[in-house]
Amino acid sequence: MRWWIRLLDPARAEGVVADQLAPAWRRVSKGEPRLAVSIGVLAAIALEASLPDRVAHGQRWATAAVAVLLLVGILAANPRRLDRRSMTLRGFMLLLVALLSAGNMASGARLIIDLVNGEGIRDPGKLLLTGASIWLTNVIVFALWYWEFDRGGPVARALAPRPHADFLFPQMVSPEVAPTDWKAGFTDYFYTSFTNATAFSPTDVMPLSHWAKLTMLVQSAMSLLLAALVIARAVNILK
Repeated sequence: MRWWIRLLDPARAEGVVADQLAPAWRRVSKGEPRLAVSIGVLAAIALEASLPDRVAHGQRWATAAVAVLLLVGILAANPRRLDRRSMTLRGFMLLLVALLSAGNMASGARLIIDLVNGEGIRDPGKLLLTGASIWLTNVIVFALWYWEFDRGGPVARALAPRPHADFLFPQMVSPEVAPTDWKAGFTDYFYTSFTNATAFSPTDVMPLSHWAKLTMLVQSAMSLLLAALVIARAVNILK
């Protein structure tokens, strides 16, 4: 901190020191690297494209192509860190997540209809792999939604952090156990989504806002329905 600030305005100096000592998630900080979220998006695209024709929605290759083009455009405009406000880039990213969500929901619905009617994939191994692909894509998609909307999104969290969080991470409750530069990134939201999908309820990350609670509720219900039907059908085939 510059000496003249301390000399001319002691109150401001104390505020600067307090801001520097605050955890990263509560102050302006460097933008999040884009690598982790880009890997997540590519994994979701690959999983959807690899589904069997029986459950894959009819436009999956067109959807995959559009998703890849959107991702390439986003990376070309802002390849490294999420540190620049842009309504256009945010709109493209939300469109990308919406495309992945719609495609996975269509595939999941077709699989569930087949399971309820006792039709579709007869090989238990293939059925389990198909169910696992849809389930994992669902985990990635919900992680992307959490990541995009918690406290206004990744850019807002870096440049204008809000004091009221939508998700309460353990590092927020006990900052002494985390480094001062910790703040939630895509990996944290992926972990939150994964544990919610496996436990069918929140674990160590608590939803605080209404939209966060309702979104986690929908994800838990979808995961429970998919897992129960796929496992039951696979066991029935084995018998």
